[in-house]
Amino acid sequence: MSKMPALFIGHGSPMNTLEKNGYTEAWEAFGRHLPRPSALLVVSAHWYFGATAITAMRRPRTIHDFYGFPQALFDFQYPAPGDSDLAGEIVELVKPQWVGLDRDQWGIDHGTWSVLAHMYPSADIPVLQLSINALKPLDYHLKLAASLAPLREQGVMIVASGNVVHNLQALQWHRSEFGYDWAARFDEAAVEQLEKAPGEILRVLEHPDYRLAVPTPDHFIPLLYLAGLADAEGAKPEPLVRGLTVGSISMACFGLGAELALRGPAACAAGLPEGVPPDQTNM
Repeated sequence: MSKMPALFIGHGSPMNTLEKNGYTEAWEAFGRHLPRPSALLVVSAHWYFGATAITAMRRPRTIHDFYGFPQALFDFQYPAPGDSDLAGEIVELVKPQWVGLDRDQWGIDHGTWSVLAHMYPSADIPVLQLSINALKPLDYHLKLAASLAPLREQGVMIVASGNVVHNLQALQWHRSEFGYDWAARFDEAAVEQLEKAPGEILRVLEHPDYRLAVPTPDHFIPLLYLAGLADAEGAKPEPLVRGLTVGSISMACFGLGAELALRGPAACAAGLPEGVPPDQTNM
Protein backbone atom coordinates (compact mmCIF):
# COMPACT_ATOMS: atom_id res chain seq x y z
CA MET A 1 0.00 0.00 0.00
CA SER A 2 1.32 3.44 -0.94
CA LYS A 3 1.61 6.10 1.74
CA MET A 4 -1.64 7.97 2.26
CA PRO A 5 -1.52 11.76 1.79
CA ALA A 6 -1.97 14.08 4.76
CA LEU A 7 -3.72 17.44 4.64
CA PHE A 8 -4.15 20.71 6.47
CA ILE A 9 -7.47 22.37 5.61
CA GLY A 10 -8.32 25.98 6.35
CA HIS A 11 -11.98 25.38 7.18
CA GLY A 12 -13.30 28.90 7.83
CA SER A 13 -17.00 29.37 8.51
CA PRO A 14 -19.36 26.49 9.39
CA MET A 15 -21.53 27.82 6.54
CA ASN A 16 -19.02 26.36 4.11
CA THR A 17 -20.76 23.05 4.86
CA LEU A 18 -23.78 24.18 2.87
CA GLU A 19 -22.18 26.48 0.33
CA LYS A 20 -20.61 25.92 -3.04
CA ASN A 21 -17.65 28.24 -3.50
CA GLY A 22 -14.03 28.12 -4.57
CA TYR A 23 -12.86 26.60 -1.32
CA THR A 24 -15.51 23.92 -1.03
CA GLU A 25 -14.96 22.98 -4.66
CA ALA A 26 -11.29 22.45 -3.82
CA TRP A 27 -12.21 20.19 -0.88
CA GLU A 28 -14.51 18.23 -3.17
CA ALA A 29 -11.63 17.82 -5.62
CA PHE A 30 -9.39 16.52 -2.82
CA GLY A 31 -11.90 13.75 -2.18
CA ARG A 32 -12.23 12.89 -5.86
CA HIS A 33 -8.55 12.78 -6.75
CA LEU A 34 -6.72 11.60 -3.66
CA PRO A 35 -6.52 7.86 -2.87
CA ARG A 36 -9.49 6.65 -0.87
CA PRO A 37 -8.42 6.15 2.77
CA SER A 38 -9.38 3.22 4.95
CA ALA A 39 -10.04 5.70 7.78
CA LEU A 40 -9.70 9.40 8.57
CA LEU A 41 -7.93 10.75 11.64
CA VAL A 42 -8.86 14.42 12.05
CA VAL A 43 -7.25 17.00 14.32
CA SER A 44 -9.87 19.73 14.58
CA ALA A 45 -9.39 23.16 16.11
CA HIS A 46 -12.75 22.72 17.83
CA TRP A 47 -11.84 19.86 20.14
CA TYR A 48 -9.49 21.92 22.26
CA PHE A 49 -9.45 21.00 25.93
CA GLY A 50 -7.20 19.82 28.76
CA ALA A 51 -6.32 16.29 27.66
CA THR A 52 -5.17 14.27 24.69
CA ALA A 53 -7.98 11.94 23.65
CA ILE A 54 -9.25 10.05 20.63
CA THR A 55 -12.84 9.21 19.78
CA ALA A 56 -13.45 5.49 20.20
CA MET A 57 -17.21 5.17 19.84
CA ARG A 58 -18.82 3.00 17.16
CA ARG A 59 -21.13 5.77 15.94
CA PRO A 60 -19.77 9.25 16.76
CA ARG A 61 -22.48 11.89 17.01
CA THR A 62 -22.53 15.03 14.87
CA ILE A 63 -21.72 17.95 17.18
CA HIS A 64 -23.17 21.39 16.40
CA ASP A 65 -20.65 23.40 18.38
CA PHE A 66 -21.76 26.94 17.47
CA TYR A 67 -24.74 29.27 17.73
CA GLY A 68 -26.46 31.95 15.68
CA PHE A 69 -26.47 30.08 12.37
CA PRO A 70 -29.41 29.05 10.15
CA GLN A 71 -31.44 26.01 11.18
CA ALA A 72 -30.24 24.11 8.12
CA LEU A 73 -26.78 23.98 9.65
CA PHE A 74 -28.10 22.56 12.91
CA ASP A 75 -30.08 19.98 10.94
CA PHE A 76 -26.99 18.78 9.11
CA GLN A 77 -25.78 15.31 10.09
CA TYR A 78 -22.56 13.51 9.15
CA PRO A 79 -23.26 9.88 10.17
CA ALA A 80 -19.80 8.43 9.53
CA PRO A 81 -18.86 5.34 11.54
CA GLY A 82 -16.07 5.32 14.08
CA ASP A 83 -13.40 2.66 14.52
CA SER A 84 -12.76 1.68 18.13
CA ASP A 85 -10.14 -0.91 17.13
CA LEU A 86 -8.10 1.68 15.25
CA ALA A 87 -8.44 4.09 18.17
CA GLY A 88 -6.92 1.47 20.45
CA GLU A 89 -4.09 0.86 17.98
CA ILE A 90 -3.30 4.58 17.91
CA VAL A 91 -3.16 4.71 21.70
CA GLU A 92 -0.51 1.96 21.60
CA LEU A 93 1.33 3.49 18.66
CA VAL A 94 2.09 6.81 20.34
CA LYS A 95 3.26 5.43 23.70
CA PRO A 96 4.86 6.60 25.96
CA GLN A 97 2.76 9.65 25.05
CA TRP A 98 -0.65 9.18 26.66
CA VAL A 99 -3.88 9.31 24.69
CA GLY A 100 -7.21 8.54 26.34
CA LEU A 101 -10.04 6.63 24.66
CA ASP A 102 -13.19 8.72 24.48
CA ARG A 103 -16.10 6.27 24.23
CA ASP A 104 -19.05 8.59 24.86
CA GLN A 105 -18.19 12.29 25.24
CA TRP A 106 -17.21 13.92 21.95
CA GLY A 107 -17.94 12.93 18.36
CA ILE A 108 -17.47 14.77 15.05
CA ASP A 109 -17.43 18.57 15.33
CA HIS A 110 -17.88 21.14 12.60
CA GLY A 111 -14.14 21.59 12.09
CA THR A 112 -14.31 18.05 10.75
CA TRP A 113 -17.71 17.64 9.15
CA SER A 114 -17.79 21.00 7.37
CA VAL A 115 -14.84 19.77 5.30
CA LEU A 116 -15.74 16.09 5.01
CA ALA A 117 -19.21 17.02 3.80
CA HIS A 118 -17.47 17.99 0.57
CA MET A 119 -14.55 15.57 0.49
CA TYR A 120 -16.55 12.45 1.36
CA PRO A 121 -20.26 13.36 1.24
CA SER A 122 -21.38 9.73 1.56
CA ALA A 123 -19.98 9.63 5.13
CA ASP A 124 -18.97 6.00 4.58
CA ILE A 125 -15.33 6.19 5.74
CA PRO A 126 -14.60 5.71 9.45
CA VAL A 127 -13.75 8.99 11.18
CA LEU A 128 -11.77 9.44 14.39
CA GLN A 129 -10.97 12.76 16.02
CA LEU A 130 -7.84 13.48 18.01
CA SER A 131 -8.20 16.26 20.55
CA ILE A 132 -5.85 19.21 20.90
CA ASN A 133 -4.44 19.21 24.41
CA ALA A 134 -4.62 22.85 25.50
CA LEU A 135 -2.33 22.24 28.49
CA LYS A 136 0.69 21.13 26.46
CA PRO A 137 3.41 23.35 24.95
CA LEU A 138 3.34 23.81 21.21
CA ASP A 139 6.30 21.53 20.51
CA TYR A 140 4.34 18.66 22.11
CA HIS A 141 2.03 18.68 19.09
CA LEU A 142 4.92 18.43 16.65
CA LYS A 143 6.24 15.38 18.50
CA LEU A 144 2.84 13.72 18.75
CA ALA A 145 2.30 14.28 15.03
CA ALA A 146 5.60 12.58 14.22
CA SER A 147 4.54 9.52 16.20
CA LEU A 148 1.38 9.28 14.08
CA ALA A 149 3.33 9.06 10.81
CA PRO A 150 3.17 5.22 10.49
CA LEU A 151 -0.62 5.44 10.15
CA ARG A 152 -0.19 6.82 6.65
CA GLU A 153 1.31 3.51 5.56
CA GLN A 154 -1.78 1.74 6.90
CA GLY A 155 -4.20 3.63 4.68
CA VAL A 156 -5.17 6.27 7.27
CA MET A 157 -5.47 9.82 6.01
CA ILE A 158 -4.51 12.40 8.64
CA VAL A 159 -6.40 15.67 8.21
CA ALA A 160 -5.66 18.75 10.31
CA SER A 161 -8.46 21.33 10.26
CA GLY A 162 -7.94 24.89 11.46
CA ASN A 163 -6.82 28.23 10.01
CA VAL A 164 -3.32 29.71 9.76
CA VAL A 165 -4.78 33.15 10.47
CA HIS A 166 -7.89 33.26 12.68
CA ASN A 167 -8.77 36.52 14.42
CA LEU A 168 -12.51 36.75 15.08
CA GLN A 169 -12.19 40.17 16.71
CA ALA A 170 -10.94 41.74 13.49
CA LEU A 171 -13.52 40.31 11.07
CA GLN A 172 -14.84 42.50 8.26
CA TRP A 173 -18.19 40.73 7.93
CA HIS A 174 -19.23 42.04 4.52
CA ARG A 175 -15.83 41.99 2.79
CA SER A 176 -15.46 38.38 1.73
CA GLU A 177 -12.59 39.12 -0.64
CA PHE A 178 -10.62 41.29 1.76
CA GLY A 179 -7.52 40.36 3.73
CA TYR A 180 -5.59 42.65 6.04
CA ASP A 181 -1.97 43.29 5.13
CA TRP A 182 -0.84 41.76 8.42
CA ALA A 183 -2.92 38.65 7.75
CA ALA A 184 -1.37 38.26 4.32
CA ARG A 185 2.14 38.75 5.69
CA PHE A 186 1.73 36.10 8.38
CA ASP A 187 0.03 33.68 6.00
CA GLU A 188 2.95 34.05 3.60
CA ALA A 189 5.46 33.59 6.42
CA ALA A 190 3.84 30.28 7.34
CA VAL A 191 3.99 29.12 3.72
CA GLU A 192 7.65 30.06 3.46
CA GLN A 193 8.54 28.30 6.72
CA LEU A 194 6.78 25.09 5.66
CA GLU A 195 8.63 25.17 2.36
CA LYS A 196 11.96 25.85 4.04
CA ALA A 197 11.91 23.72 7.21
CA PRO A 198 8.54 22.43 8.44
CA GLY A 199 10.09 21.05 11.63
CA GLU A 200 10.94 24.62 12.58
CA ILE A 201 7.42 25.96 12.03
CA LEU A 202 7.43 27.49 15.52
CA ARG A 203 9.82 30.11 14.21
CA VAL A 204 6.74 31.94 12.94
CA LEU A 205 5.91 32.77 16.56
CA GLU A 206 8.67 35.37 16.26
CA HIS A 207 6.93 37.05 13.32
CA PRO A 208 5.80 40.61 14.15
CA ASP A 209 2.23 39.83 13.03
CA TYR A 210 1.89 36.60 15.04
CA ARG A 211 -0.14 38.13 17.89
CA LEU A 212 -2.68 39.61 15.51
CA ALA A 213 -2.86 36.54 13.30
CA VAL A 214 -3.00 34.00 16.15
CA PRO A 215 -4.64 35.65 19.18
CA THR A 216 -5.60 32.15 20.42
CA PRO A 217 -3.71 28.97 19.48
CA ASP A 218 -6.62 26.60 18.83
CA HIS A 219 -6.89 27.12 15.06
CA PHE A 220 -3.13 27.39 14.54
CA ILE A 221 -2.14 24.18 16.33
CA PRO A 222 -3.60 21.83 13.66
CA LEU A 223 -0.98 23.21 11.26
CA LEU A 224 1.68 21.84 13.61
CA TYR A 225 0.41 18.32 12.98
CA LEU A 226 1.05 18.56 9.25
CA ALA A 227 4.43 20.17 9.94
CA GLY A 228 5.35 17.38 12.37
CA LEU A 229 4.35 14.69 9.89
CA ALA A 230 6.41 16.37 7.17
CA ASP A 231 9.46 16.68 9.40
CA ALA A 232 9.19 13.02 10.42
CA GLU A 233 9.78 11.91 6.85
CA GLY A 234 12.03 14.72 5.69
CA ALA A 235 9.39 16.08 3.32
CA LYS A 236 7.86 19.49 2.75
CA PRO A 237 4.15 20.30 2.48
CA GLU A 238 2.91 22.02 -0.64
CA PRO A 239 0.33 24.82 -0.68
CA LEU A 240 -2.83 23.57 -2.41
CA VAL A 241 -5.18 26.52 -1.85
CA ARG A 242 -4.43 30.11 -0.87
CA GLY A 243 -6.81 32.87 0.08
CA LEU A 244 -7.93 35.29 2.79
CA THR A 245 -11.53 36.13 3.61
CA VAL A 246 -13.42 38.65 5.75
CA GLY A 247 -10.14 40.35 6.60
CA SER A 248 -8.65 38.03 9.17
CA ILE A 249 -9.24 34.40 8.17
CA SER A 250 -6.77 32.41 6.08
CA MET A 251 -8.28 29.63 3.99
CA ALA A 252 -4.89 28.16 3.06
CA CYS A 253 -4.72 24.40 2.58
CA PHE A 254 -1.55 22.29 2.41
CA GLY A 255 -0.86 18.75 1.31
CA LEU A 256 1.81 16.21 2.13
CA GLY A 257 2.19 13.49 -0.48
CA ALA A 258 -0.84 14.87 -2.32
CA GLU A 259 0.90 16.70 -5.15
CA LEU A 260 0.95 14.00 -7.84
CA ALA A 261 -2.70 13.10 -7.45
CA LEU A 262 -3.82 16.72 -7.44
CA ARG A 263 -1.72 17.81 -10.40
CA GLY A 264 -3.10 15.22 -12.79
CA PRO A 265 -4.85 16.42 -15.96
CA ALA A 266 -8.32 16.09 -14.41
CA ALA A 267 -7.53 17.62 -11.04
CA CYS A 268 -8.50 21.19 -10.26
CA ALA A 269 -7.82 21.73 -6.56
CA ALA A 270 -4.13 22.53 -6.77
CA GLY A 271 -4.78 24.96 -9.59
CA LEU A 272 -7.40 26.97 -7.72
CA PRO A 273 -6.68 30.66 -8.30
CA GLU A 274 -5.40 32.58 -5.31
CA GLY A 275 -7.88 34.74 -3.48
CA VAL A 276 -11.06 32.84 -4.33
CA PRO A 277 -13.45 33.76 -1.49
CA PRO A 278 -16.47 31.95 -0.06
CA ASP A 279 -19.69 33.36 -1.50
CA GLN A 280 -21.59 33.90 1.74
CA THR A 281 -19.08 33.70 4.55
CA ASN A 282 -20.74 33.88 7.95
CA MET A 283 -18.09 33.43 10.64
